Amino acid sequence: MARKPGKKYTAAANQIEARPYSLNEAITLVQKVKFSKFDETVEVHMRLGVDPKHADQMVRGTVVLPNGLGKSKRVLVIASGDKLREAEAAGADFFGGEEMVEKIQKENWLDYEAVIATPDMMRSMARLGKILGPRGLMPNPKTGTVTTDIAKAIQEVKAGKVEFRVDKTGVIHAPVGKVGFDNDKLVENASTLINAVLKAKPAAAKGKYVRSVTVCSTMGPGVHLDVTNYNQKQA
Repeated sequence: MARKPGKKYTAAANQIEARPYSLNEAITLVQKVKFSKFDETVEVHMRLGVDPKHADQMVRGTVVLPNGLGKSKRVLVIASGDKLREAEAAGADFFGGEEMVEKIQKENWLDYEAVIATPDMMRSMARLGKILGPRGLMPNPKTGTVTTDIAKAIQEVKAGKVEFRVDKTGVIHAPVGKVGFDNDKLVENASTLINAVLKAKPAAAKGKYVRSVTVCSTMGPGVHLDVTNYNQKQA
């Protein structure tokens, strides 16, 4: 049985009209109706007109948000030799080789938010697929987390690099900052993410690409955007 929304949530939801908003209006409203005491994350949820069961309709990619996420991610680098020294110099929070793979395997160790690996370590990394994969932490060349340029990869993650990937229901969920950010910075971050998803449209996707876009805070109600302009860009 679904839980009944609390009074604060209901009061916040009542301030949102049943109409599509511009991105600027939506971000302003999300900041206005926030009711929790902590600095919530602002999220963008995009429902796309794709069928992710087909490989040629998968939508995924990465984007560096211009204003970051408000919290620096803890980065684990799995590499060997000189690349470990490079990782340390570039600010990796944790770094190592086979011993890190074993630690994750044996202890289910997950005290980090991003994993970067060098190509030579990927055979060992394959053993971690069942642990890291479901959490979106498995390094992948397409997202720049399997690379020999360790310093650049760490810098991008620390700067606010966000990975987006459509789930099995055709929805992308991604953070774009904190409620406490300046309004303009949140709008710029959200716009950057949305444009990255628009650019990632698969050639096999037919019909209306962007079905809906909702902006919300961690605890707050969603605000629906006017997606007309986004689909005009695709026409």
